[in-house]
Amino acid sequence: MRVIAGIAGGLKLTTPAGITTRPTTDRVKEALFSILDSADAVCGAQVLDLFAGSGALGIEALSRGADHVTLIDKSRPALEALRKNLLHTKLTNRTTVIGLDAWQALDQLVHQQARFDLILIDPPYNQGLQVKALERITPLLTPTSLVVAEAATRESLPQRVGSCRLTDRRVYGDTALAFYVLEGNDAP
Repeated sequence: MRVIAGIAGGLKLTTPAGITTRPTTDRVKEALFSILDSADAVCGAQVLDLFAGSGALGIEALSRGADHVTLIDKSRPALEALRKNLLHTKLTNRTTVIGLDAWQALDQLVHQQARFDLILIDPPYNQGLQVKALERITPLLTPTSLVVAEAATRESLPQRVGSCRLTDRRVYGDTALAFYVLEGNDAP
């Protein structure tokens, strides 16, 4: 696994030990960021990487010009890999790492009135966590925010969740990317 492009492009990333974390493949990450770059959704963005694992998605966003990334994961091995990757890529100064359960972290961010331009949701597959996250993130969104939920291809994500509506779904092998915006937003 590596950083695909940007200022840290080509650097290898560490993955957490064990089988509890499933890193996004380079192929899916490259496709995702091609879509995000063409929508001008990364450069200058405030990004939330929920279920961050090794931090690969958040680090890719930073490498491509995101202003700041908040990375959330509760797994100790994931947090160790994430911090090691941030040091290796020299991107630590533009991040906030929250080592809490996703729901506790989201509650904390809502309480702080945080807002994000881009939210990346990449939880363990087949547990319904994407929908649960989509239901809870509305207070963190701006009118132009873009949300991307990664899921197994066979998982069906709804057309609407809370105030978010699905605008696009892309399939790459056994991985699907679902793109959501707030109702009334015509973004990609």
